[in-house]
Amino acid sequence: MNSRIVFGLILSVAWAMSVIPVHANDGDPAALEIFGWVERVELLDGDLSVKAKLDTGAATSSLDATNIERFRKDGERWVRFTVTDPETDDSIELEKPLSRNVRIVRHSGEHQRRPVVKIPLCFGPFSEEVEFSLIDRSNFIYPVLLGRSALKGHALIDSGETFINYPDCVSDEKGQ
Repeated sequence: MNSRIVFGLILSVAWAMSVIPVHANDGDPAALEIFGWVERVELLDGDLSVKAKLDTGAATSSLDATNIERFRKDGERWVRFTVTDPETDDSIELEKPLSRNVRIVRHSGEHQRRPVVKIPLCFGPFSEEVEFSLIDRSNFIYPVLLGRSALKGHALIDSGETFINYPDCVSDEKGQ
């Protein structure tokens, strides 16, 4: 077979594979839920219900937290922090293992190092542990920002809508 034909076939197959959408839900776009750009979510197995901004421009989700303190527990790195319900002003003090640190570039160009912890999240019908960077978001409207890693394989975002997919999870169920 002519090498030009073989090369042409390889390029055609590579192009075809690049335009086929791939999703974390086994390639079934119908399994994706539609969410508005702002939705209500539940954290900590339903102990906290808050408004969240769904932001496909952010890779990592973030959570409004104060009194953030890193410490060691049994030789492991942990984080102690406070989360406040913006609607009731009730505070929850938490201790979670440190998953990792993330380096965020601020609009001013400065870098910021934030701790990342895993927290149970329910959004729409999905319940899973999501990585959240901890930061004081008190100057923002929404205490939670859900980034691409939390939304991947679950959500299509309708940027003109809000509050169209409410949390509906069973607290002991993990995954979808």
